[in-house]
Amino acid sequence: MMQLTILSTSDTHGFVAPTNYVQRQADLPFSLAKAKTVIDQVKSSTTDPVVVIENGDWLQGSPLAYYVAKVAQEPALLTAAYNAVGYDAGILGNHEFNYGTDYLAAAVKTLDYPMLTANIERQGQPLFGQPYTIVEKSGLKIAILGLTTDYIPHWETPSHIEGLAFVDVVEVAKHWVPILHELADIVVVAYHGGFEKDLTTGAPTERQTGENVGYRLANEVPGIDALVTGHQHRELAQLVNGVPVTQPGYRGANVGAITLDIEATPTGYQVSGGQAALLSTGNAIAAEAVLSPLAQLSAAVEDWLDQPLGQVRGDMRIHDPFQARVDEVPYIEFIQQVQMAATQTDISGTALFNNEGRGFGESITMRDVVTNYIYPNTLAVVGLTGTDLKAALEQNAEYFSLSAGQLVVTPRFETPKPQHYNYDMYEGIDYTLDISKPVGQRVTKLTYHDEPVVSDHVYEVVVNQYRAGGGGNFPMFDASKIVRENQKDMTELIADYLLAHPVIAATANHNFHVQA
Repeated sequence: MMQLTILSTSDTHGFVAPTNYVQRQADLPFSLAKAKTVIDQVKSSTTDPVVVIENGDWLQGSPLAYYVAKVAQEPALLTAAYNAVGYDAGILGNHEFNYGTDYLAAAVKTLDYPMLTANIERQGQPLFGQPYTIVEKSGLKIAILGLTTDYIPHWETPSHIEGLAFVDVVEVAKHWVPILHELADIVVVAYHGGFEKDLTTGAPTERQTGENVGYRLANEVPGIDALVTGHQHRELAQLVNGVPVTQPGYRGANVGAITLDIEATPTGYQVSGGQAALLSTGNAIAAEAVLSPLAQLSAAVEDWLDQPLGQVRGDMRIHDPFQARVDEVPYIEFIQQVQMAATQTDISGTALFNNEGRGFGESITMRDVVTNYIYPNTLAVVGLTGTDLKAALEQNAEYFSLSAGQLVVTPRFETPKPQHYNYDMYEGIDYTLDISKPVGQRVTKLTYHDEPVVSDHVYEVVVNQYRAGGGGNFPMFDASKIVRENQKDMTELIADYLLAHPVIAATANHNFHVQA
């Protein structure tokens, strides 16, 4: 008997070094470099075959990845780190499209492992040529099928995915898995997507939009020997319908490890058992093989991050992220001002994307900008009726619940994946959310210029392109309602605004109220 080990990283988001870039020097418990060390340790501990898969969302997310894409404009600077890991195959995540397909294609050309795109097509063919790859190790043929959530058109800027078709994940898997069993001994599905149902009970854990179909893959597609997942940033390792599955969190905090027991029979190899585990990278030493090629780049990024952009008069720090969503803080008002100035609108919506942002201190640097505004969003002005606007606020009110009479975050916004980015705050209107009232009836005040919002009047509202296209399952937003766009990255817009207004006042007009 032999054992096949399938190692995977997912959602590393360009965090090559163990830092979140909040400070210049750090050694935090994650990174691609630490994952590389763990992968090498596994490889050196066995003579049995090991395959390594990169499971998507690697091109975007960290300040370093942003610098490579927008400042250096040379993706090989980043892909050098991924090439050092020793992957056998990679797939695309949804964030690979954030900088457009031209940049993505340039990046993929510099990789020394195949990029698998079975369900992403251009003119009827897989985007980068290969739906799968077959790796032969120790006489064992291992097929790896690459799949990516087909929900991407609901989020991505249309020009970034023009000419591409995102085909149903489950249907593509049903087509390829039996074919691959004819060509190989083992079939591994690498899927940049997560799970839509509880893995034990099968009860839905989110709206069944098709964004995540991992549960369906494990239960509806016979012949999958191992299922590698991602996208939700969850930490999972277990059997689902007898199929070993992993999801290793994000930023390289863990390496997914599936082990299959392989028996040789007269008719070929058979899987006799399987296990799944997560290997923490927290205590690992960051691999120099990953860090060394990026030493000069990393120094340039740190210098770029320390560029001074402006000064704050007052306090624009975020002391309590939850409270900042209940009662407007100056940092959020500043972001709204930037959005309105960039698009000549007077109604704006934005989110406090996560709980790590600290706002701005007395002196603002590029480091402050990119560690607070973490996504490469552009802006879109959407024409919303008063009815649409009220519906959006009602949906945002679902972020809050009551526990013992106190405001708390509704659990589905925190697990299985934190979704603080799906709670927007608005500027340019005055509104009150009363969380003691039933869902759908919580907007108790809504005015524009001191007059009640009119249900059939169309108001121009600026939001990021993710929300403008309906991202986050906001049905009142739709790409067909976009009036105009600003294609400059929001990080650049913030920097430009600060250069034009080198001293900004930390003010908040408290135009919205959330009450229990």
